[in-house]
Amino acid sequence: MPQRISYLRNEALPTVRPGYPGNKLFGNEFANGEELFEPSFATVLKWQLSTNPQKEEKKRDTWAPEVVDCAAAFSSTEDMLVWLGHSSFLLRAAGVSLLFDPVLFSSLGLRHRHPMPCAPEAIRSIDYLLLSHGHRDHLDEKSIKLLAAQNPQMQVLSSLRMAPLLRGMAPALPVQEAGWWQQYDLGPDSPFEITYLPAAHWHRRGLADLNQVLWGSFMIRVNDRLIYFAGDTAYAEHFETIEARFGPIDIALMPIGAYKPAYMMAKSHVNPHEAAKAANVLRAGHVVPMHYGTFALADEPASEPLRQIKEVAAGGMLRGELHVPAVGEILRWQDWE
Repeated sequence: MPQRISYLRNEALPTVRPGYPGNKLFGNEFANGEELFEPSFATVLKWQLSTNPQKEEKKRDTWAPEVVDCAAAFSSTEDMLVWLGHSSFLLRAAGVSLLFDPVLFSSLGLRHRHPMPCAPEAIRSIDYLLLSHGHRDHLDEKSIKLLAAQNPQMQVLSSLRMAPLLRGMAPALPVQEAGWWQQYDLGPDSPFEITYLPAAHWHRRGLADLNQVLWGSFMIRVNDRLIYFAGDTAYAEHFETIEARFGPIDIALMPIGAYKPAYMMAKSHVNPHEAAKAANVLRAGHVVPMHYGTFALADEPASEPLRQIKEVAAGGMLRGELHVPAVGEILRWQDWE
């Protein structure tokens, strides 16, 4: 029997793309645009039983990102962008602090390869917690509980059906859910405009929740600048659609790691060349790579993603300027021209 098709969005929020009906559901599963993507256990099993052709190279590659202490960033009032490792960033502008996809602790199967740039207890004064999707390397229960306790004023901006998942972690945490192309309600005086946008990915945390929670990316407009956080994504047509709606992007925070083997990863993550292509399509003036160096999630050696994106940039194939901060390094992004 064919699955029932329906569309879902948050009717309390504006949809910025004219005529967009909401996110497509096949039965109870969110889709990647028009198509349902269900990663198969057979593919995972094939990966686990196969030999990595770069196994020895990966074993010898002990590179990890440089780490500098950034505890002072959380008591500062300066505008800044700080990479906290993997896909986590602190963004502060106009006196408002945003924290993206924090994973502050190691867990089973998800071990930090480098130290945190500050003690998790230092992460305070956060106004908005932006969660792109529900995978465990982006949404960590222990981190959510600690941040909710330390930041009583904090609100979550995330995706459709994320609130029930978070209620089990921090019941009192206010959560605003959006579908793709929906703009969050930040109040009439907010200096920010934040829109939830597409990504080509999927969701699973347990055995029975495949694609039950939506995944996506964020566009942040502040101080007449556009900052794009790509989340986790494969390369797909959504980059062109986003550029057509928003125009050139000032800063793109773009994933570059966890792409091998391609048969396992290509529908979930971009490789460095695809990340550069996406940034070029977005006409990004500045590109900050993420989703590499912190966790060992795939078959490529640790240093390969960064080495490849640097080679792409050095070869003139990246339209924007590449910025490679240390973990914890404070970037004063308002100075980038």
